Amino acid sequence: MTSPSATNLGFLTFVPNCGGRDTAAQALHNGVELFRAAEAFGFDSGWVRMRHFEQILSSPLTFLAAVSQVTSTIKLGTGVIPIRYKEPIQLAEAAATVDLLSNNRLELGLGSGIASMRKILDPVLGGSDRSFSDESQRRVTRLREMLAGAPAANSGEGTLSIPADTDLYVTPSSPTLIDRLWYGPGASRGALRTGEQGLDILLSTLNGEDTGDTFETTQLQQIAEYRRGFVTSSRAMTHAPRIAVGRFILPLVTAADEAAYRPFIEEYEARVDAQGLPLNGGKNIRFGRLYHGEPSRIIDELAADPVLAEATTLLATLPEVGTSAAHENTLRVVAEQVAPSLGITVQYG
Repeated sequence: MTSPSATNLGFLTFVPNCGGRDTAAQALHNGVELFRAAEAFGFDSGWVRMRHFEQILSSPLTFLAAVSQVTSTIKLGTGVIPIRYKEPIQLAEAAATVDLLSNNRLELGLGSGIASMRKILDPVLGGSDRSFSDESQRRVTRLREMLAGAPAANSGEGTLSIPADTDLYVTPSSPTLIDRLWYGPGASRGALRTGEQGLDILLSTLNGEDTGDTFETTQLQQIAEYRRGFVTSSRAMTHAPRIAVGRFILPLVTAADEAAYRPFIEEYEARVDAQGLPLNGGKNIRFGRLYHGEPSRIIDELAADPVLAEATTLLATLPEVGTSAAHENTLRVVAEQVAPSLGITVQYG
């Protein structure tokens, strides 16, 4: 049995809308309230996923701007923004705005996105002559330059309120945000690059590679590659690497918990084999396990997860199904029972 080294507790939510257009506003309000509850429970951070054209959150920074106004201590993370389809200057502007509104609580998590979505998103959001990965990395580089204070362009002849021959910079500026950039690589090669760039790393409930090893062994390999790259980065002189690890944690304490999550548990476990490989023949991916049942069982299983021994943050990942009440109760049980038993300090609000 291992002993988790994670010292921070976070959660990750889709901010799901299970009722379509008629319930979209309520779903967003429920998401805001979940962050308020998590802060009261003592969570260090809350993270949101995003996807286009699905019934989950599509505008994470707008959402987190709202959350920032009703919370005061919880860090606000994006896990992740698919930067392949984001314009770096506009993303830098929006992220800096949220960071300033939240008093520097934004944790900006990035990823390339899902490559198989190209056939849907390229015609809508713009294609590229570069590979999916190369285009994503080009935009990561540009975003980092903008957040670091490099000029975006020169005004040339100038116009209206902008004088001629003036360097143009992203506004507003949030100088420390550059030190709170994360990347979710999904595979060892990307983990090495993430470390070399001096970024913090996000590991999720899905590996974007199948090495033939177990899910946990592959993630340990990714962390090793990340650390190998990080020590070569300029940031290694001033910062320690941060490693956030996501795990589906579903305590089934009440009948309502059982009703909310049992269909998801059965569906999830029916589409993967015992090693996490998809039964539909999907390639180069491997799913992590679900941690569900009595809290004591979950604690024992998480304590034996070797990846958590390398983590600085444990992210309790919520499914995109389940009621808002079930999600809130899950976070309460994780904060009150699971995290303290794993040695994770929780500061109750």
